[in-house]
Amino acid sequence: MVGVKTVNLDGEEIYIFNSAIYILETSSGFSLELDIIVSEVALKKYSSRESIIAEIELSDSRVISSFMYVKSIPGRLPQLNLNCVIDGPYEYQGLDHIDENGINFPDVEKGISLADIRKVEMPDEKITLKLTLPIDQVEWLRGKTSKELKQIFKAIIYDQMN
Repeated sequence: MVGVKTVNLDGEEIYIFNSAIYILETSSGFSLELDIIVSEVALKKYSSRESIIAEIELSDSRVISSFMYVKSIPGRLPQLNLNCVIDGPYEYQGLDHIDENGINFPDVEKGISLADIRKVEMPDEKITLKLTLPIDQVEWLRGKTSKELKQIFKAIIYDQMN
């Protein structure tokens, strides 16, 4: 069976944790489907897009370049589905062929945890805190840059978490 080696979206290579590429046969025709587990950062970046230019390098060295539609797939891990309509499965030898009524859709979440993903790329989220502190601490904090404050709070919080 042919697997996915690399994926470029709009010219940018993204890190994939697991993937499945297959031909989906429905009553209306055939589509090329790529399910990929990505980081939360990549999911946030690409899930809002309707379509994208994808370049998929397969494990047998073939490269598929196509205009594909993007969907975010709900689940316990950040997952994208890229798909495009194709004429038939003939030019995609070696890929799984799945019927829309079949129950054998690939499980790309198997064997991966959110902690594994965050070891590779940890997303940052903004937070606003409103604190009442002694004036000397407030003055000291005001003398720090945003970058310094971020490092200070990150270190303190990680220390408290462990």
